[in-house]
Amino acid sequence: MMTESLDTGWFTEVFDSHGSAFSLKVREKLWDVTSAYQHLEVYATETYGNLMVLDGCVMLSDRDNFLYHEMIAHPALFAHAAPKRVVIIGGGDCGTLREVLKHPGVEHVTLIDIDEEVTKAAERFFPALTESNDDPRAELKFADGVKWVDEADDESVDVMIIDSTDPVGPAEGLFKTDFLKRCHRLLRQGGVMVQQSESPLYHSGSIIRELRRDMRAAGFESVATLPFPQPVYPSGWWSVTLAGKGVDVKSFREADAAASDMTLDYYTAEAHRGALALPPFMRRAFEE
Repeated sequence: MMTESLDTGWFTEVFDSHGSAFSLKVREKLWDVTSAYQHLEVYATETYGNLMVLDGCVMLSDRDNFLYHEMIAHPALFAHAAPKRVVIIGGGDCGTLREVLKHPGVEHVTLIDIDEEVTKAAERFFPALTESNDDPRAELKFADGVKWVDEADDESVDVMIIDSTDPVGPAEGLFKTDFLKRCHRLLRQGGVMVQQSESPLYHSGSIIRELRRDMRAAGFESVATLPFPQPVYPSGWWSVTLAGKGVDVKSFREADAAASDMTLDYYTAEAHRGALALPPFMRRAFEE
């Protein structure tokens, strides 16, 4: 991937490997900082609100981040019988944390992100995403997520959310079988893990297929990939993949999801059920 110049007043992320690109018209650059881990930029766009970019790759916008944050959080939480302790690896923009804390039964959420600059930028330019950071159930740590997992107690977590960037750079280790095995160790029986898993259109036969196989190799008995729209990401279509430890993640607490009074913009019990019904090309890509 590469990022095109802003000389024309447009931010363009080019996906050379798939011969495509995504552009947004911008008014100005609001923030530009290089941390110890990555280059972070924030732009004010004409129609998508503020836009966060890491190492030239679009991370989120005001306009459509609800799609990703709701779909990485709620399917996993409703797939678990009664989630109380949740861990988020990555997710420094805190949007996923906000969604998890909408579940009243959740007692404690630990968020571990390696780069505090992401959270600082979110607090300044995406305040709606960080509005739950002061919830007494929330604990934010700025540390290496892989190291944190290594040091955590066995069977101490109900739901683990891997809210990572693409599987390169700091996030590369989060897609490996060895890391998935360590996550499996942390989960209690009935536990659920979920990981963002890239574009169904571009990656069903590669990254997603391999992740599903690695999850099974790590000891998870069931896996499920849920696609959903995401306009600012490559191809405009994204996915999360769930894995269950002693639980079938292809089923969920539909009655609870339908009866929920949470304020949401995309997730519903019907949307969850529909996302589980994969299109034929994805089913073929996942055949083993």
